[in-house]
Amino acid sequence: MSHADAAPWARRRTYAIISHPDAGKTTLTENILFTAGAIRLAGQVRARGENRRTKSDWMKIERERGISVSASVMTYEHAGLTFNLLDTPGHEDFSEDTYRTLTAADSAIMVLDAAKGVEPRTLKLVEVCRLRDIPILTFINKLDREALDPSELFDDIQDKLALDVAPMQWPVGSGNRFKGVADLKTNELVAYRRPEGEEFRESERFALDGNSITSELDPNELDELNEGVEIARELMPAFNPQSYAEGHMTPVYFGSALRKFGVRELIDALAEHAPGPQTQKAAAGPRETLEPGDKEVGGFVFKIQANMDPNHRDRVAFVRLSSGEFKRGMKLKTDKGKALTVSAPVMFFADDREIADNAYAGDVIGVPNHGVLRVGDTLSESGKWKVAGIPNFAPEMLRRARLKDPLKAKQLKKALESLAEEGVTQLFRLQVGGEFVIGAVGALQIDVMSQRVADEYGIDVEFEPCPFETARWLTGPDDKLEDFISRHKTAMAEDIDGDLVFLAKSGWEVSYSEEKFPDLTFSRTKERA
Repeated sequence: MSHADAAPWARRRTYAIISHPDAGKTTLTENILFTAGAIRLAGQVRARGENRRTKSDWMKIERERGISVSASVMTYEHAGLTFNLLDTPGHEDFSEDTYRTLTAADSAIMVLDAAKGVEPRTLKLVEVCRLRDIPILTFINKLDREALDPSELFDDIQDKLALDVAPMQWPVGSGNRFKGVADLKTNELVAYRRPEGEEFRESERFALDGNSITSELDPNELDELNEGVEIARELMPAFNPQSYAEGHMTPVYFGSALRKFGVRELIDALAEHAPGPQTQKAAAGPRETLEPGDKEVGGFVFKIQANMDPNHRDRVAFVRLSSGEFKRGMKLKTDKGKALTVSAPVMFFADDREIADNAYAGDVIGVPNHGVLRVGDTLSESGKWKVAGIPNFAPEMLRRARLKDPLKAKQLKKALESLAEEGVTQLFRLQVGGEFVIGAVGALQIDVMSQRVADEYGIDVEFEPCPFETARWLTGPDDKLEDFISRHKTAMAEDIDGDLVFLAKSGWEVSYSEEKFPDLTFSRTKERA
């Protein structure tokens, strides 16, 4: 399929990889980049010393703990298309960051562990994809280890995710018995060859109905394969491109990311099936939607990353372009009327960056700025557009920030505000006493915050328990608000935007307050207006 005559935006494919922690997402990410020729050496995950990381896990704490806690963007070329791979945090404490990243994706690859099937975290992420009708392509990983029966895995996907399953391949064995996969489209066996060291070995193919396949499979294996292929073809639905595009059906591929097996077939499938840039719904603007082929440049901020370059205390906004052709040096406006000249936009390759002279709908560019841009902002040439909001969620864990050196209070304020603007943790300042309270979904976020404040700002701070358990954004008539505030002075705070927040000691206190003050709204989420 040739894409040479298509408009530049139509050659973009922007996708995210979603999985439960430890399903092999990071290894798959690296080997996709390696197979596509975007990096020369795969296997840094298992390399020694400073190289013990993947290109996508660039933050120091990620390298030390071996987990992904920050979404990265990697751009590469394959099959005449430009791919923007949005890597997402695997740990559930960073679900907000993942949710926001998925707002910037047009499709997703779901990675499942072949021995475990659909796990709880995967379930939540698929629900987010379903909210946005994001098509999902499935990669069942770790076939080089003992795995569940393919039919059991397909049933698991159908039962737990309510997705129709279209097998594109059928595996032959697993673990030590793994011999490869049958390609149902070409009617060939893609034979598995265990890699020797770091050397990558291309897969050989054998016709399923040819004589040469008997050199690969013994009679029992061949019978098992033929039975599986028959099940796939006779009892399971055929792949329907429209059903996939609408988010109802998932095509399924098998392999081993660690052994680099099946990755080539996966990226070819992505090139063939994944959709290009989609229409973006607008909450405000000249029309109800931003179209990728529109002339006006428009896009939205789905992530802020502070200190990608610790030497420069920089703050980069990740902007997903929704329409138009962006050119370096353009003047853009936010939906709140702030104007900025984008003179040094960047394209990402994990922690590496290149200045972007041009970018199109579907691309993700980094816009360095000093606090002008926030998560949820819309940028456009006219400033008239506002895409549907990206919400903040009520934190499930609150901690008080306590400085070991009181003279560093000013630096702490700057550090906490800077990191809170990324949207991974939330920052509240008590109206009485002015203390900072950090809000997070889980304990790992607090640990990461503490370590980053120490590493990036040189400030020793402790996040200690406080009397509050949860938070609600508070709105309502002025007189009713004043009455509530006067009764709860020590529990009132402001978030980073200056909006009023009630810090509650328990869920019961929230329910009681809602009952006593029916004219007030206690919100679990806040969409940036």
